[in-house]
Amino acid sequence: MVAARLCMCLVLSLLRLPRDAFAAGPAAAGPGGGRGPGDGMNVLFIVVDDLRPILGCYGDKLVKSPNIDQLASQSMVFSNAYAQQALCAPSRVSFLTGRRPDTTRLYDFYSYWRVHAGNYSTMPQYFKENGYVTLSVGKVFHPGVSSNYSDDYPYSWSIPPFHPSAEKYENDKTCRGKDGKLYANLVCPVNVTEMPGGTLPDIQSTEEAIRLLNVMKTNRQKFFLAVGYHKPHIPLRYPQEFLKLYPLENITLAPDPWVPKKLPSVAYNPWMDIRQRDDVEALNVSFPYGPLPDDFQRQIRQSYYAAVSYLDVQVGLLLNALDNVGFSNNTIVVFTADHGWSLGEHGEWAKYSNFDVATRVPLMFYVPGMTTPPVSQGARVFPYLDPFSHIGGSAPQGQSKKVVELVSVFPTLAELAGLQVPPACPETSFGVVLCTEGTSIVHYFNVSEEKVEEGKEGCDDTDRCFNEEPVAFSQYPRPADTPQWNSDKPKLKDIRIMGYSVRTIDCRYTVWVQFDPSNFSADFKDVHAGELYMMETDPNQDYNIYNNTSHGWLLKKILGFLKH
Repeated sequence: MVAARLCMCLVLSLLRLPRDAFAAGPAAAGPGGGRGPGDGMNVLFIVVDDLRPILGCYGDKLVKSPNIDQLASQSMVFSNAYAQQALCAPSRVSFLTGRRPDTTRLYDFYSYWRVHAGNYSTMPQYFKENGYVTLSVGKVFHPGVSSNYSDDYPYSWSIPPFHPSAEKYENDKTCRGKDGKLYANLVCPVNVTEMPGGTLPDIQSTEEAIRLLNVMKTNRQKFFLAVGYHKPHIPLRYPQEFLKLYPLENITLAPDPWVPKKLPSVAYNPWMDIRQRDDVEALNVSFPYGPLPDDFQRQIRQSYYAAVSYLDVQVGLLLNALDNVGFSNNTIVVFTADHGWSLGEHGEWAKYSNFDVATRVPLMFYVPGMTTPPVSQGARVFPYLDPFSHIGGSAPQGQSKKVVELVSVFPTLAELAGLQVPPACPETSFGVVLCTEGTSIVHYFNVSEEKVEEGKEGCDDTDRCFNEEPVAFSQYPRPADTPQWNSDKPKLKDIRIMGYSVRTIDCRYTVWVQFDPSNFSADFKDVHAGELYMMETDPNQDYNIYNNTSHGWLLKKILGFLKH
């Protein structure tokens, strides 16, 4: 099998590398504070909560996402980008510091990396220290302990971050049931005029981001504006008119809505936060594997799609404002998410796993003059597109199938902006303020898909195979070998097992190993379970061949490099 041969080739090449080769990619041979493709440009960094790549520009035929697709049509789009942990706080701290969860030592929500791990610089902090006004709107850092109850202000931001006032009502009983009463439901289309304050959080975030763009127009300072959108995070609370885009009869179940027979019990997430919503609790679904009724599964999927279109409108209004203030010709735009979200695949919902549906994210970079021809001052690059009336899609300007990681966004954006690319972290970097465990992916921007495909042909030279086939690492903690009430979000003190996962272009391989939270150590000699899925024959990752393949022992060697 071609995929097996390529995966084996990758493994063999990894085994020939020194251990510290895995700690980080090499520092990009980027500019030393000099000429990057977007040298001197502003940055608009858009991060979305729980958004898997169900977008038109990623090939989804059902979704209505014309504004994000329009951005993609002017951007470099990465179709195989992965988060380092499928949980909000660990993922965000990871990509905002350029360090992996084992280095931030954050696997839950309850520690601040500057105190708990090391005083690591962040991406916005780095831009701030290089003369940018840095601004945060909405959910950029995860709020609470993990960002010091301040979204890491004043380290990362020039002014205190903005949080929409409507955010505090997210989990209140604002969903009107068929009986006319209000509930705290999972599926929650609403009449916005009936909501507290007559608005929703993402609407407020868009308004504030547009206000700040207008302030920066008169300020004439370089800016780094980060905008974090909540939807499609649960509850799926969005303006009810978006349901019209997705008639329920057009909504299918997941292609694999069953728990795979050979899925290790430690790998399963029992979606407790879903179960605690009023509408799901009323279904009295058995724990941990009991499936949701088919009709309710379709309603969840329908509302997720509707929430994505609601998000698309917010992105469209924001990008149109970038046009209006005349910044589209000198602003880099990054669009991504903190992780994905399962929509019934493998009998699972939410994130909390190492599967592609939980770890894969959209990732695109708009760099005027690089991903597009030169853009003139005042050009209309992003006219607003109404998802209710717009017909047709937009193909990405450029697209790479290379496997990349969110931990690489920090060095990539630094290189694009013409800043000194942070150096690669040493094997142990707790005392190093500025370094990255990712690597700049700017060199992929000019690689055509023809060249990508050529690089896959033949794999006799293992060094070439490794160099041309990068990998992505993700991980997820568990409190026990079987699903528990806290399996989705175990606190640090309760973690007993860590699932380390590597994704190549051809396979996903995961080992679940003993973990000691008192000293953050993983024992790779104590393997509780394993998973191996080959993309060529099993793209949905349903058929685990870990126990019936002869090269599983080789793949285990990969994870040895991750021990700190």
